[in-house]
Amino acid sequence: MFFKKKSYIASGSPGLLAWKKFKKDRLGFGSLVFISLTVLVAILGYLITPDSSPFANDQYLELGLKKPGFSVVMMPVKGNQSPEKTSLLATMIRGRRSHFEYIPIRSFSVKNGQVHFIEYDAIPGDPGLVQTLPVDQTGTPVRKTFWLGTDRFGRDYLSQLMIGTRVSLSVGLISVAISLLIGILIGAIGGYYRGWVDNFIMWLINVVWSIPTLLLVIAITFALGKGFWQVFIAVGLTMWVEVARVVRGQILGIREKEYVEAARALGFSDMRIIFYHILPNVMAAVIVISAANFASAILMEAGLSFLGLGVQPPVPSWGSMIKENYGYIVLDYAYLAILPGIAIMFMVLAFMLMGNALRDALDVRMSEV
Repeated sequence: MFFKKKSYIASGSPGLLAWKKFKKDRLGFGSLVFISLTVLVAILGYLITPDSSPFANDQYLELGLKKPGFSVVMMPVKGNQSPEKTSLLATMIRGRRSHFEYIPIRSFSVKNGQVHFIEYDAIPGDPGLVQTLPVDQTGTPVRKTFWLGTDRFGRDYLSQLMIGTRVSLSVGLISVAISLLIGILIGAIGGYYRGWVDNFIMWLINVVWSIPTLLLVIAITFALGKGFWQVFIAVGLTMWVEVARVVRGQILGIREKEYVEAARALGFSDMRIIFYHILPNVMAAVIVISAANFASAILMEAGLSFLGLGVQPPVPSWGSMIKENYGYIVLDYAYLAILPGIAIMFMVLAFMLMGNALRDALDVRMSEV
């Protein structure tokens, strides 16, 4: 029972004391709150975005480059498609295409069962200035407000930013999961067995470490192709090195502890000793480095999307939004490129501050006596 007790005491679980210390760090706890709100926005997705169409891709070319707060009356016109019935969960994940086609208008009137309206981009003096449709072919006009304005294609910019949150959080989550799976396994094997196994793993780590990360990601992206999931895999396959180094270094010291020797004496298998008695004691360091890797993955995805190697249109991404609008920085529409840049900055900063707070909270040498 001695080795079990020792293993539990040495465990990297933060516990109540670590949580209290984490809450005292205002920057770290504030970052956690910010990340939680961002995750909530990403999960709810199309349920809370002004534009609930798939990828928030409803385009109104006549409303291109409108300033924040712009509002216009929209005339709903029945299209050829039948009404799409989707569940709440399906709408939240994929969005929902309306069976109405919305036309921006300047004014409208109803006479003798006919709706007469003037389109927003109509030219004064044009003989076809007034459009007429039967009442049963239209819906009730609504006023739509674009709180952050529109991009050059007339898409709601706020919706694009909100859905872009999903890409950044998804690439961070999946990439970190891939890096943890590979890094923990390789680092644990090298640190526990040592000898030629450790030498080979360290050689492999040093080789991968010597290659510039962005160039390696670009090479993997070219090999796998452009796309949503390819970016996740490419970023994840380049981030395992740091995890492996940290896990290996931690295990080199822990493998000599008394409770590990006791587990060997009782005849436990190497895999059981590694996964049940050693790895729980290195999870504190793994959690801290995962927060830093999460921030690095977000930056990497944004860089790839800016270069055109990340997620492809019409999927909105903060990096691709900067690429599409950086030409407006010198014009009166600089916010189109600045807003996604600020979103990336805040997200990365939040994960870095949270990682620093976790490091302090989980470090037993800094615990209050």
